[in-house]
Amino acid sequence: MLTVLSHPPARLCDGWSRRELMTIGALGTAGLAWPQLLQAQASRPPVRPKSVILLFLLGAPPQQETWDPKPEAPVEARGDMGVIRTATPGLIIGETMVRTARLTEKIAVLRACQTNDNAHSASGYFMTTGVEHQPKQVENAKPGAPNDWPSMGGVVRKLWPSRGSLPTAITLPEQAANDGNLTWPGQDAGFLGRAFDPWVLHCQPEVGRLEIPELTLPADVSAARLAARRDLWAALEAQTVAIPTDSRTAAHAQRALEMISSPAARRAFDLDSESVKLRDRYGRTRFGQCCLLARRLVEAGVPLIRVNWSRVPNTPNNGHWDTHTKNSDSVRQLMPILDTAYSALLEDLADRGLLDDTLVVWMAEFGRTPKINAAGGRDHWGQCFSVALAGGGVRGGVVYGASDKLAAYPKDGRVGPPELHATIYHCLGIPPAAEIHDTLGRPLAVYRAEPIRAILR
Repeated sequence: MLTVLSHPPARLCDGWSRRELMTIGALGTAGLAWPQLLQAQASRPPVRPKSVILLFLLGAPPQQETWDPKPEAPVEARGDMGVIRTATPGLIIGETMVRTARLTEKIAVLRACQTNDNAHSASGYFMTTGVEHQPKQVENAKPGAPNDWPSMGGVVRKLWPSRGSLPTAITLPEQAANDGNLTWPGQDAGFLGRAFDPWVLHCQPEVGRLEIPELTLPADVSAARLAARRDLWAALEAQTVAIPTDSRTAAHAQRALEMISSPAARRAFDLDSESVKLRDRYGRTRFGQCCLLARRLVEAGVPLIRVNWSRVPNTPNNGHWDTHTKNSDSVRQLMPILDTAYSALLEDLADRGLLDDTLVVWMAEFGRTPKINAAGGRDHWGQCFSVALAGGGVRGGVVYGASDKLAAYPKDGRVGPPELHATIYHCLGIPPAAEIHDTLGRPLAVYRAEPIRAILR
């Protein structure tokens, strides 16, 4: 049954109990910092770590053809695409989301998300950091100060040390960027420093054997030669020789050595060990195979994996979701890729017993305009759009919030990026007391709003 929520119940998702949160508060007043709390937790019996997979859909799919169709709206608003029923009675979604429709009992839909920013890079900064870009409505904004708040991946890398040879936040298969390779701000560690940047692994897993440059030895470097280099590095460190002098470079170099020489790290990226049937199930596309790779990284213990939508050749609007022209054609060509990969990811995680501990987030920088333009497209719209969350501590088969009759503005249950981030951090197991520090050493709260408790288990 479809449940439409606007008032939160008093429960928290599994991860931090009320007693633990009260303890955190008491520890905070006693001066015990977040790192010490993590160290104290390390002595507990091991439990399966929480993970988040962020599916960031570059360009932004239209809410009207996906999670928030309006079949009763005028044709200039609803467009020419239909709707389908789902596994959740009373919930309809866009007609091209055929496989996803069977899985809505696992999914919570937020129908009243808002950034009030219509620029890809500025609104994208808000969605990826939880902090508004200053000023708003700036397209092709560049990374760096004054808009230098860390991304979620940067925060996770700062708060959580590595659980092995792999970093705690990884981005695939490239950074989000406007046409012309103009990288959006808000995807790195910002003022936390480059040592905490999420690792961006550039890859094309849909093309032949997966090759990760960061995990591939040069042709002239054998395993024995690599071992010798590691021994030399260790000897130099033991003699306090500062090579390289930049500590950030040293950290990256050391992690690169660890990853290259780690069988566990290489296994995590070995897509050829998966069956042909499973790889086909995800779709032999870059997005599909990156979603499969994300599942493998969850199994390897990586807490945060971001999969960016990359451009699909020979499709309208440069192959991303920025559907300024031919909106319906774009959706009909792109959604089968997304629908196949998204549904396979949820089912695969569930089959392996991983979905309860893995939050999968379908998100973008904003939505699309409520009316079709003269080119048959929908333009940028940060006033109202949808986000979907599945697994990892959220209740499925529910809709939180509602838009107006054109999916143009929130009517109830508005959600901004701070609330979304707080919800994700909550389900990842990061407590409300967590802090990071700016360049002056001032403490800053990681949570900038309350989690959306109405959708939490």
